[in-house]
Amino acid sequence: MSNPPTNPRPTQATTPEIDAGIARTLARHPRPLGGDPLRRIEKPLVSLTGMVLNNQSGAPEHLSIKKKPAWLRAKVPGGAEYQRLKGVLSQHKLHTVCEEANCPNMGECWSRGISTIMILGDTCTRACGFCNVKTGRPPVLDKDEPRRVAESMRLMFEHARLKHVVITSVNRDELSDGGAGIWAETIIRTKEACPGLSIEVLIPDFEGNWAALQMVIDAKPHIINHNLETVRRMYPAVRPSAKFDRSLELLRRVKEQGGVAKTGIMVGIGERDEEVVELIRDVQEATKAPRHSAIGIGHSIDQTRTCESSGPNAESRMPNADTPSPTPDACDILTIGQYLQPTRNHLPIDRWVTPEQFAFFKQEGLARGFKVVESGPLVRSSYHADHQADVLSTIEDERARRG
Repeated sequence: MSNPPTNPRPTQATTPEIDAGIARTLARHPRPLGGDPLRRIEKPLVSLTGMVLNNQSGAPEHLSIKKKPAWLRAKVPGGAEYQRLKGVLSQHKLHTVCEEANCPNMGECWSRGISTIMILGDTCTRACGFCNVKTGRPPVLDKDEPRRVAESMRLMFEHARLKHVVITSVNRDELSDGGAGIWAETIIRTKEACPGLSIEVLIPDFEGNWAALQMVIDAKPHIINHNLETVRRMYPAVRPSAKFDRSLELLRRVKEQGGVAKTGIMVGIGERDEEVVELIRDVQEATKAPRHSAIGIGHSIDQTRTCESSGPNAESRMPNADTPSPTPDACDILTIGQYLQPTRNHLPIDRWVTPEQFAFFKQEGLARGFKVVESGPLVRSSYHADHQADVLSTIEDERARRG
């Protein structure tokens, strides 16, 4: 005895007219008749599974491949000063972020005597959606790093005419001070080894550990940079471990003690133009601090603690300071550049921002109070950083005193 079919279906006579009707229906609605209306016969056109960050071994799929516009072409590196610095780096086996990140401005910056280095290792405790630095638990802290960095800077300063250095780092959230002790010692040793070299630091937020931030401020770099990276709305995707207001508070504390504060953002990552204008306004409003003529960037941790324990509003009253000017001083420098997706595992590019729109952002920044605004498709944090140090810090006076 034969078994009946598992899913018996009624049979009916068909005619050419019925067959044609079914064909038209399938053409309009390509799914099985009588089945799940959400199930497609063919493979899905686009899978979003690969868009999950750091969770896909294969190459994720993109909705479209965005070709770079003509205005994003960088100049080929060259020139005598560029070759001189490159030679010193090669001879002494020194490494820079410029090379590791394949920065489009490397040729121009090296020709101007600007370089960027990274401290505290190559492993970050965070996983930002735009950054190509590897993430994980960093190895043991290298306490000899400040000495070696200072020696490398001396070689570049003396033999390659290095004029300005930008020091950056990974996040080290597993450390109690976020690596601030290494930061401070690196700055101090580099200043001692390279008198006349302007030093800019691009620092993390130290998870809001203001005593750790104070260690960096007390080391007296010429410029303290902390990038906001993107507008407030985009933080969950772009900087999931950071807080927009915490970063604003960091910049405000730098200004409160007379320092030169700098920040930067990327555009083309999903923000809207009006949100960029709103960010420009928010940074200026949130970082305003009284001008002080006597106190500088060397305010100590003990003094900060004294202020904080003297009353609810005592934190903003700096000891031993002259009467502050009635005109508040806010964040000094802003950089705006085009986001470029490092790999297919990172956040996709949303749009190419035009040079005309970058020019508009620059006008807005200057009109709302920033002293220097670098805004353009290829602009990065260190772009024209030497000029910013010359204009807004004491480096020119220091060079003059040393002859």
